[in-house]
Amino acid sequence: MVNWSPNLQTAVSDLEVEYSEEPGALYHIKYRVAGGSRDDFLTIATTRPETLFGDTAVAVHPEDERYRKYIGQQAIVPMTYGRHVPIISDKYVDKDFGTGVLKISPGHDHNDYLLARKLGLPILNVMNKDGTLNEIAGLYSGLDRFEARKKLWSELEETGLAVKKEVHTLRVPRSQRGGEIIEPLVSKQWFVTMEPLAEKALQAVEKGELTIMPERFEKIYNHWLSNIKDWCISRQLWWGHRIPVWYIVGKDCEEDYIVASCTDEALEKARKKYGQNVEIYQDPDVLDTWFSSALWPFSTLGWPDVSAKDFKEFYPTSVLETGHDILFFWVARMVMMGIEFTGKVPFSNIYLHGLIRDSQGRKMSKTLGNVIDPLDTIKEYGTDALRFSLSLGTPGQDLNLSTERLNSNKAFTNKLWNAGKFVLQNLPPQSDLSACKAMQEFKFDTEESLFKLPLPECWVVSKLHMLIDAVTTSYDKFFFGDVAREIYDFFWADFADWYIEASKSRLYQSGGDSTASVAQAVLLYVFENILKLLHPFMPFVTEELWQSLPNREEALIVSAWPVTSLPRQTDSIKKFENLQALTRAIRNARAEYSVEPARRISASIVANSEVIQYISKEREVLALLSRLDLQNVSFTQSPPGDANQSVHLVASEGLEAYLPLADMVDISSEVERLSKRLAKMQTEYDGLMARLSSPSFVEKAPEDIVRGVQEKAAEAEEKLTLTRNRLSFLQSTVMVSN
Repeated sequence: MVNWSPNLQTAVSDLEVEYSEEPGALYHIKYRVAGGSRDDFLTIATTRPETLFGDTAVAVHPEDERYRKYIGQQAIVPMTYGRHVPIISDKYVDKDFGTGVLKISPGHDHNDYLLARKLGLPILNVMNKDGTLNEIAGLYSGLDRFEARKKLWSELEETGLAVKKEVHTLRVPRSQRGGEIIEPLVSKQWFVTMEPLAEKALQAVEKGELTIMPERFEKIYNHWLSNIKDWCISRQLWWGHRIPVWYIVGKDCEEDYIVASCTDEALEKARKKYGQNVEIYQDPDVLDTWFSSALWPFSTLGWPDVSAKDFKEFYPTSVLETGHDILFFWVARMVMMGIEFTGKVPFSNIYLHGLIRDSQGRKMSKTLGNVIDPLDTIKEYGTDALRFSLSLGTPGQDLNLSTERLNSNKAFTNKLWNAGKFVLQNLPPQSDLSACKAMQEFKFDTEESLFKLPLPECWVVSKLHMLIDAVTTSYDKFFFGDVAREIYDFFWADFADWYIEASKSRLYQSGGDSTASVAQAVLLYVFENILKLLHPFMPFVTEELWQSLPNREEALIVSAWPVTSLPRQTDSIKKFENLQALTRAIRNARAEYSVEPARRISASIVANSEVIQYISKEREVLALLSRLDLQNVSFTQSPPGDANQSVHLVASEGLEAYLPLADMVDISSEVERLSKRLAKMQTEYDGLMARLSSPSFVEKAPEDIVRGVQEKAAEAEEKLTLTRNRLSFLQSTVMVSN
C-alpha cells in the first residue's frame, strides 16, 4: 500500500502527505443480504463510495446486537451485478461511527489493507494510476474518481440503494508537493525494512553518541523511530538515482533480478546465472529523494572506499545544522544509513534551527504574497544585518522576520561601523612612534595591570572579560541566540553608549598623554575583541574593520579566539554602576525640566568619603556625560546650604545630588507655564470624571470604552499630582529666594 499521486504519477512518502480538515459528505448505502428479504440489508456509511467496487468484505463489531444475526452470511455489493462478499466480525469496527458497518476496501485504504492482511481477505485495486477507475468498476471504467462518485451516487438514488447523504468534515490527504488529493493504492514498489535501522538510530541517542538540540526534539525523534513503518523508496520520476536493480527478459521480475552498481556488472552477474544470451533491463523507477539524501554524509567523501582521504578526515563530522522540519525527512535517515553502511554515527551533534516566517508568523508562500527574498533583503539592509537578525532566533523555534527587526540590526551594523571609525580616528598616527609604543605597552591579561586602570577603563575591560567567558560558553552550548544578545547588549549599552562617551574626556579634555594613551589602548583592545566575538555572525563588516586596525598581520577569520578566564574586578563594576546611576539621575532631571542640551549646570554630589573618593576622581567623565559645569561641581558629605532651592536626586543608596534650580530654569517663567498647564490638565480630568459619573455612560457604553476612559482618568490624575508637586516646589523656591 502506497500513497499515490495521480497528478505526479508517482508514489510519495508518508511524510510528504499533509492532512487537512475539509468539508465533504458521508454517504449511507444499502448492502442487501444475499438470500434475505427486502428488509434484510446493512447500511454502510462511507466518504468514498467509488471504492465499493474494490470491497472484499463487510465487517461489523462482534458485540453489536443489530447485526449479529448476519455474521457469516454474504452481502451483495451495489452496482456490481450481484457480486457477493462475506459479512465478518472484528473488534476493529467502531460501533458508534456512522452505522456501525464497515466496508473493507483493502486496495484503497491503509487500515483496510492491514485488516485484510490479518484476516486473509483478497485485495482488489479498482483505480488506474491516473485516478480513473479500471475495468473492475464495470460501466464506470475510465471515469475520473470524483466523476464516478457523483454518477454512482445518482444511480444509487435511482435504484433505491441510497439511504442519505449528510455533511461531514473530512480529513483529506494531500500531496505536499503538488497539493492534489492522494490515493492509497496497492502497488509493486521497493521497500526498506526500517525496524532494524531505527533500533540502531535510537541506541545512538540513548548511549550519548548523538545529541539533538534543542533537547525536546529527542522525544519526537524517539517517538517516530519507535513507531516507524517500512519505507517505500520507489519513485516514478524522470530524475534521481535509478534503482540499482536489473530484471531478466522473459522472467518473473519478483523472482529473478540482479542488484549491481552498473549495467556492465549486472550483465556479468546475469550471464553467470542465466547464460551468455541473457537480456536484462533496469528498473525504471528512481530512489526517493530522501533515500539518496540519506547517503550524503559518506557518499560524497569517497565511500565505499573507506581508505579515501576525505572519508578518513571528514567522516564522521561533529555538527549537523538544519531546520527542525526535516528531522524525519533527512536527519534521522542520515543517522540510520550512516550507522548501517559505515558502522558510525555520521555526526555527534544535531542543531535544529527554526523556520523563517513573515512578521505575522505565517509560512511564506507565493499565494499569500509574503515571500521575503533574501537577495532583495541584502540589498536593502545588508548581509550582516540579515545574518544577525536570523541568528537572534531560539533553537528549534520559528522566527518571525519583520522590517522592524531588520531595521534595528541595520542600525546595529551602522553603530558598529561608526564605533570603528571613532576608534580609528582617535588612535595615534603610525608615524608617532612614541605614542604608538606607549599605547602598546598597556596589557590587560593580569590582575596587576587591570587594577592599575582608571575606573571607566577597569569597568569596561572587566565587563569585556566577563562577556568573553559568557559568549564562549554559549557558543560551546550552541546557544547562538544568547551569544548574539550578549554581544549586542555589551557593545551598544556598555561600550558605545558609556565607554566611548567617557573616553572623550581622556581624548579631548584631559591634560597629559598618559590618560589619552590608556583610553586609546582600551578602545582598541575592547573593540578588536568585540569584532572577534561578532565575526561568526557578521563576517563582512567585522573583517573590513579588523583589517583597518593597525598592525593586523592576519585576517580576522583565521585569528585566534579571545582568551577566556581573564581577570575582572567586580568592585570597579559596582563603582562605575554608581557613576552611571548618578549620570542617569542628572540626565532625567535635565529632561524633566527641559534644560537645553548645551546648557551646563552646577551640582553638589553628596556621599560618604569612600564614594566621594572614586566619584570625584572621575569628575571630568561625570561632567562630560551629565553636561555639568566642571568648575561648579562640588563633592561633600552633607547637603549644601541652598538645598531647599535645588532639585534633590537620589542616585543610589548613599549617593545623592543637588542641582540648583536657578541653573536649570527661569523659575518665574516655569511657574507661569506650569500654572497654565495645570489648569488645562484639570479641565481634561474633570471632563473624564464627568463621563464616569454619568450612569447613562457607565451602564450603556461598551465595557472596553468605559475601561479606556477609566484608564485615561487614572493617568490624568497621576499627571495632575506630579505637576502640582512640581509647581508647589517651584513656588516655595520663589518665596525662599525673595
